[in-house]
Amino acid sequence: MSPVQQTPARSSRSMVLAVGGVVLGIALVLGLFVLAIPSLTESDTIEVRLGDDQFDAGSAAQRARAVEADGPLLFSDVAGRQRDIFVQHTGDAADQGWAAFDARRPGQTRECSLEWRGDEQHFVDPCDGTVVSADGEGLLAYPVEVTEGGTLIIDLTPDDAPAATQP
Repeated sequence: MSPVQQTPARSSRSMVLAVGGVVLGIALVLGLFVLAIPSLTESDTIEVRLGDDQFDAGSAAQRARAVEADGPLLFSDVAGRQRDIFVQHTGDAADQGWAAFDARRPGQTRECSLEWRGDEQHFVDPCDGTVVSADGEGLLAYPVEVTEGGTLIIDLTPDDAPAATQP
């Protein structure tokens, strides 16, 4: 006789219950992903929102000095690489005369980003030579606000901006 008691053999019934439990668990997880999660969404589209809707461009006074010295400020859209904007200041005071607009004409590729011609005080499309006024007239514009603290805020979601949705 052995000092260690041998364990009894497992019955086929306990094996069936174990395998059945695993199969049931897998079925529940699959059901969750296939049925429950899609029914929780409100539509068949997913809205992609990278970054903030409000862009803090910094001190309006500092930015006004930079524009006066070097021309309009170009801010690249590092998230989607599609919404590069120019920030222009044409006012007499740091809290007035701001404009923000697309750095490309509608339908143009990124290679056709506008170039500032400081001596002529306008932009030029390098792909076809089209001249665009210093205030970006005709381009998609973004609302600009100077806060009470003197911060320049650009709203990157104008009403006529294309929606960023995917099916």
